Amino acid sequence: MGLNLQESMVKNGKTLAVAESCTGGFLAHLITKHPGASQYFLGSFITYCNELKKSILFVKENTLQEFGAVSEPVVLQMLEGIFQITKADFGIAVSGIAGPDGGSEEKPVGTIWIALGEREKTPKTVHLQLQGDRSSIIYEAASFSLNALYKKIHSKEN
Repeated sequence: MGLNLQESMVKNGKTLAVAESCTGGFLAHLITKHPGASQYFLGSFITYCNELKKSILFVKENTLQEFGAVSEPVVLQMLEGIFQITKADFGIAVSGIAGPDGGSEEKPVGTIWIALGEREKTPKTVHLQLQGDRSSIIYEAASFSLNALYKKIHSKEN
């Protein structure tokens, strides 16, 4: 999938930056494992703790307090932060609970929120409830994010 995304981004002269929490850099790994990723990929902000979400991506304290780090409002603010601090055309923000601990009744292990979008356009958010061990949850969240962005870009080309 990463190579198809790369081809679409390069063909259209577009760039991408991402913000990762639960995926801890794996999303960037899936992108950069392909030669030539530097033609479109600007980088990843791994904001695993709330302090970095606030200080790097400008996520608001009250948003974190009210909704928690694993929430739609937080990934939307992470995405906004990407666009504030980079010149990326597209962005992906991911936050979730990969486990095996950290889940609750309200937000069990496998709860993932993703925001993706294009600069100055309405972003898309996705809520996933994934199953499996920590590694598979991280892999699925990162893979889903790239696939969703590819579909968004590909649908615009047609």
